[in-house]
Amino acid sequence: MFNSVSVDTLDLNPFKSISKDWLLVTSGNEEKFNTMTVSWGGLGFLWNKNVSFAFIRPQRYTFEFMEKNDYYTLSFLGCEDKDILKYCGKFSGRDVDKVKETGLVPIFEKDYTYFEQSKLVFVCKKIYTDNINPQNFLVEEIEKNYPKKDYHKMFIGEIIDCLKKDE
Repeated sequence: MFNSVSVDTLDLNPFKSISKDWLLVTSGNEEKFNTMTVSWGGLGFLWNKNVSFAFIRPQRYTFEFMEKNDYYTLSFLGCEDKDILKYCGKFSGRDVDKVKETGLVPIFEKDYTYFEQSKLVFVCKKIYTDNINPQNFLVEEIEKNYPKKDYHKMFIGEIIDCLKKDE
């Protein structure tokens, strides 16, 4: 069972949770959705709103869903679910049924999807997007992340709900 909580009450280290523990970004609804593992992104406060920053490469299947839908979720799973995260980062939803292969249990709300295995979920409404422009890199080494010149698109979403699983 999930309960809405204020982000102000969270004891979350976003640096560890995103880069080391990873999470799932999911866009779409019961009709059609996709999820993928991410280890880049951010959480913060911008334009007087609690926000998340999600970065998706255009060739990723999830990109289509992020472009088409107004909402996305960020699902933080437990360390016991690292195999799920590895699988969802390695395989494309174009080629495999990630839900079937991993045992993920989707929870469908009206405009978004998250997973029963989540410990914490941020429900985000897109408020801004922009393509990463390599001409704006101020540090040359950043370009090394793009050997195929497949620059991410940034999605900024207002965190409209924070769902925490009962312990």
